[in-house]
Amino acid sequence: MADEVPAVAPVAPVADPAPLGLAAFALTTFLLSAANAHWMTAATGNAWLGYALAYGGGCQLLAGMWEFKNRNTFGATAFSTYGGFWIGLFLWVQFVAPHATSASAADHDLGWILLAFAIFNTYMLLMATALNIAVFVVFLTLEITEIVLFIGNFAGNTTVVHIGGVIGVITAVAAWYTSAAGVSNSIAGNRLRLPVGPPLLAPRA
Repeated sequence: MADEVPAVAPVAPVADPAPLGLAAFALTTFLLSAANAHWMTAATGNAWLGYALAYGGGCQLLAGMWEFKNRNTFGATAFSTYGGFWIGLFLWVQFVAPHATSASAADHDLGWILLAFAIFNTYMLLMATALNIAVFVVFLTLEITEIVLFIGNFAGNTTVVHIGGVIGVITAVAAWYTSAAGVSNSIAGNRLRLPVGPPLLAPRA
């Protein structure tokens, strides 16, 4: 009698890490953008700093690593990169900016950082057209935020930076909505379904 092959238990799927990554990005972006918009008039303006390391940085980087497990190249690249962005920004503020020779030099540092991430975000924005409208809107508003902010920082124009802050808040709201949709739509039997829209470009046949 042939040896029987023992049945292999199916591996439980990994939960979708995208809602966590989007929520981490949204909250940290909201705090920094509110400061840039000068809405935090009675606060230090640095409420975002710790969350850049712990939530926007750490949790988003973890979400990116879990997206590798899900074989989601787009999510892994996006979340890991912006997790690194927040950790890098935290380190820059803590260890580099205090030694800047002038405020203008610090502004130009930020300008170059934002320009570099705007370049990255441009091709991610193009790739987002194959996903859904909600994700595309997140990357579109983020693209505009980064462009406005790097222009404002290079020019040393606080008014432009304030405008970038307002657009950043809009970006955070878009990311929060997309995160909420991911949570809502993942709950079996949940009647509250938040639409994310179809891909802007139809998938290739």
